[in-house]
Amino acid sequence: MTEIIAAWEENSLKPFEKLKVHELGLKHPAVSVFVIQGNKLLLQQRAQTKYHSPGLWANTVCTHPHWGENSKTCSIRRLSEELGINTLDLKFRGEIEYRAEVGNGLIEHEVVSVFVAVISKDLDLFVNPNPEEVLSVRWLEFSKLREEIRLFPDRFTEWFKIYITQYSNEIFQKVF
Repeated sequence: MTEIIAAWEENSLKPFEKLKVHELGLKHPAVSVFVIQGNKLLLQQRAQTKYHSPGLWANTVCTHPHWGENSKTCSIRRLSEELGINTLDLKFRGEIEYRAEVGNGLIEHEVVSVFVAVISKDLDLFVNPNPEEVLSVRWLEFSKLREEIRLFPDRFTEWFKIYITQYSNEIFQKVF
């Protein structure tokens, strides 16, 4: 099934097939979710079957709203579809725009609505990854994450490296 998302064309949002958006490098809406517990961030490793950035580590959820879907609804839907997480209080942290080549001639040019969920240290969050979407998950201390990205940048998605190296203050304000 072809997934239809929104992209800007001639200063207005229009429906496009998702792969075409990335082939043309069109600016489009996206969402990113960061689930935090104490000083750790929940990361996901993208499934090997993803059409770009397979097997790379990224933030908890990163995706595109369907045509006509709002960003918070999309974030809640994808937390459930990708990780089996259904009950988090997501807080909107703002928007980030970036452009990055993601391999295979594809370009992400996104205006990302960023959501953060902070869960208490004693909450045992049940995570049930969908193998069609997620190869693996792990919790990683924020300080160790920065070091891993510095030492092994090829293990992480381009957008995640941008978030951590350029937008940490905006995303994680008053958390870490």
